[in-house]
Amino acid sequence: MEPKQLKHFVALAETLHFGRASEHCHISVSAFSRAIRQLEDGLGVSLFLRDNRSVQLTHEGELFLAYAREALGEWEAIRNALLEEAVELSGEVSIYCSVTASYSFLFELLSEFRANYPRVEIKLHTGDPEHALSRVQSGVEDIAIGARPERLPAGIAFQPIAESPLVFIAAPTSSFAKLSGQKSAANIWRDVPMILSESGLSRQRVDAWFRKLGVTPDIYAQVTGNEAIVSMVSLGFGVGVVPQIVLDNSPLVDNVAVLDVQPRLKAYEVGLFTRARQLKSPLIAAFWAGAA
Repeated sequence: MEPKQLKHFVALAETLHFGRASEHCHISVSAFSRAIRQLEDGLGVSLFLRDNRSVQLTHEGELFLAYAREALGEWEAIRNALLEEAVELSGEVSIYCSVTASYSFLFELLSEFRANYPRVEIKLHTGDPEHALSRVQSGVEDIAIGARPERLPAGIAFQPIAESPLVFIAAPTSSFAKLSGQKSAANIWRDVPMILSESGLSRQRVDAWFRKLGVTPDIYAQVTGNEAIVSMVSLGFGVGVVPQIVLDNSPLVDNVAVLDVQPRLKAYEVGLFTRARQLKSPLIAAFWAGAA
């Protein structure tokens, strides 16, 4: 049984959603479904109960999940042992990050790593930064770049590489630009249309900011991806909140203004995520050391 089959199974067992699991594994839903069915046929049992609305592990699936995790752990151990015996490191490392992070951090990180370990293949996947941690937790990626949450999950290692303020932005010519420098008060912010992330660390900190102000924010739009927030704000639709690093790398940076809003939001601590046990891998350990 190939490790890829086990990784597919574990991804579905942890997400209980064919769409999200197939996305994590970078294959189509139809191909992913066939792979799971072939696994079940090979074992002679049903691992999942599924209908049009839900996916659940069967009893046999629960038993197989314990085996799959153990088998993947053993496979990683022997792979690491073989790599340690090798004269020169080789293999592949999968990395996940946002497009902004690829501009901001990866060039420097990969330039040095590639020069030191030319036989290591880098597999880079980009997407919503809010998925960075979950993709590492599920084993889909070896390393991800993202913002450190308030509480780091057990079994996850984090190495900071930068800090980015979280800022309020508005179109310079809009009426919202007048909010800059004013003392934050409930009567001022109650009717300001806000363009915010659907979820994630940024949204959590903005929601906490409004709660302290005693205001329920007027949500104009909730979007996925910070780049989309910059676009909507530049059109004058409302006030947005994004990490400064996103704004610095946006082609629309000259079309928005950073507002002087007090109290300021807690800054993002951006860094690398990996599973702590992965640091036993010579490949991951080499990349980790190079980023220090």
